[in-house]
Formats: sequence, C-alpha cells, structure tokens
Amino acid sequence: MSTTNNLVALAQAGVSPWLDNLKREMLLDGSGSLKHLIERDGIRGQTSNPSIFQNAIAKSSIYDQEILSLARGGVEAEDIVWELMVQDVQRACDIFRPLYESSQRQDGYVSLELNPTLAHETQASLKQAEELVARVDRPNLMIKVPATLEGLPVVEELIAKGVSVNVTLLFSVERYKMVIDAWMRGLERRLEKGESLEGIASVASFFISRVDTEADKRLDKAYAADPSLIEKYGDLRGKLAVANACLAYELFQQETATPRWQALAAKGAMVQRPLWASTSTKNPAYPDTLYVDELIGPHCVNTMPDETVAAFADHGKVAVTLTPQAIAKAHQVVEAFAKSGQDLVDVTDNVLMREGVDKFAVAYRKLVEAVAEKRRQLLAQ
Repeated sequence: MSTTNNLVALAQAGVSPWLDNLKREMLLDGSGSLKHLIERDGIRGQTSNPSIFQNAIAKSSIYDQEILSLARGGVEAEDIVWELMVQDVQRACDIFRPLYESSQRQDGYVSLELNPTLAHETQASLKQAEELVARVDRPNLMIKVPATLEGLPVVEELIAKGVSVNVTLLFSVERYKMVIDAWMRGLERRLEKGESLEGIASVASFFISRVDTEADKRLDKAYAADPSLIEKYGDLRGKLAVANACLAYELFQQETATPRWQALAAKGAMVQRPLWASTSTKNPAYPDTLYVDELIGPHCVNTMPDETVAAFADHGKVAVTLTPQAIAKAHQVVEAFAKSGQDLVDVTDNVLMREGVDKFAVAYRKLVEAVAEKRRQLLAQ
C-alpha cells in the first residue's frame, strides 16, 4: 500500500477513511497490520460484515487452534463463530482505542454486525445487540443494525440505551429519512430521562456500487429496446449510484439544519454521519476510485476494502465533490432515470434491500457451515 498522504488529506476534506475488512492476521504486528494502517496510512475506523468474516475464518488456518480448543470444550459451530468474531473485534477496538480518544470519540470505531438471519426480527435483534455490547465491552464498538423496517426500532432503542450504532444496508433516500428519525428519537428519549447524549456515535451506511450494478442492468435492457432514450436523456449508466448518494447527502444537510437537530446538538449529541459503503467499483470500465472521488464533503465516512484503500492512496483525487452543483446534477440524473421509464425506488428499496439482507444471511450460514466442517475435521485428527 502506498505511503502517500491521500487518505490523510481525505480526512482533512471531511471524509474519515475506514477499512472494510477485518481478519486476525491484521491484528498482529507487521507491515500490513491494522496498527500500521492507522499510524502510517490514516485509516480511522473499521467495518466488518458476515461476508468479511466468512472469508477471514473459513479461508484461513490462523483460527484452527482456537476452533479446536473451543470444540474440545463442547462449543458448537455457531457459538464458535461468535466467539471468534467477538475476539477479533475486541482486539481491533483496542488497537483503535488511542485514535478513539485522541479524536474526541469521533473516529476509532469497529463495527460488528448482528446475526443477519434476524434482520426482520426486532426483539431477537435487540436481545443479541445487548448481549454483544456486554461481551465485547469496548466503548468504541459500533453495533451494525440493518435498515429494515424491523431494524429501525432496534436503532432507536440502542441509541436510547447509549449504544453506538452503524445503520447498514441503506439504499434509498426515503429509508434514510426514517433512519435519521429513529436515531433522533433515540437521543430524545435519553434527554427525557435526563441522560447524557455525549459519546453516542452513529453512522448511516449508504451502499453505493450496487445501485449502479442494478441500474446499469436495467438501462442496458432499456437502451437495447429503444436507443433513442440515450439521445433524449443522455447515457445514465454509471451515474445513478453517485447521484443517489448526493441526494442522501442533501437530506443529511437538511436534517442537521433543523431546530430538532440543533436542540440535540446543543445538549452534546454527535452528528450521525453518512457512511459510504460498497465503494469498490464492480464495473472495470469505471475508475477504481470513482465512489471515493465523487463523494467527498464534510461529516462523511467512506469504508473501503483493501484494494480501494490502496487505489485511493495511490491515485485518488482529494477535492470536495459533494457540492450544491453536484447535488443539482444528481436531481437531473434521477429525473432522467425516471423519464427513461425506470423506477429508482424499486431498484433501492425493493431489489437491493432484499438482496442485501439475503446475501449477508447466505454468507453467515456458509460461515457457520464452514466452521462446523472445520470443527469436525480438527476433532477427527
């Protein structure tokens, strides 16, 4: 990874670069260690999800001794999975702790996702969240809660209890508005009980690249059927993801300018930052730093996989791009998409939200299955 200061400059422009990866190897000292990434490359937080842990645990032998030890103690596969994830998150939190403290609790967070098979079960999710907060027992832990309709009460309740929350799997501006409302309600409930708002952090994770993947697929089909659409409205491929995020940022600006938010901020509340997630480009025709370069502005986070961190460190462009002009253009792109016969709400709230929940649930089940198989093999040796 390059030693340029692009990531540091990105933070100075208002976007905290977080790493969208977590595996045990990086918790050890060395050139690619998490400590090294923080101190040298300017990484300021970390996110994980079931797919990341599936890759980390199932495809590595570094966990084998721990799995064997737990298995010999009679621990079943799913409980082993959570024990390993909790241990990794605890260690990562400890490595980020100095940054968490020096940044006045703005950064230095590590996110741990709830069991994605419970994404539509409010009470079960809330119960697991409270258990994980107690098990991890670190002030810079963020619990990741999906932005399903059933997840919104979990967000509100956790914020009301003083738990920092990463609201994940956000695709639509309409759902984002509901997330902001749930977050503020949680803070308001704390105030009503006379409890402090200080130190309760939250981010709203808005997924980027998948919007282009789905929108482009629909546009390819529409353009093949009616090539005149490009002449009428322009070629919109590769533009919807950034436009959608720009409108989310516009909503963020509007909501944090309201008297409702100002009253909470006056009591010490920290702003819920938009976090740009899924920021590696899936289409090789697009620049590999597209979803970082085009989403730079104050009070944001961008969580990037290793390859995007390396690409941005090497050749990313640091300049504020979340401007009034960009937002005006985003409205034009979204309007042209609708005039082309496409439905952005169907893309985001229906297809991508459903697929997002399903993909994480599949990854989680595969992870448990892989650990069960590894457990069996290790015990048989």
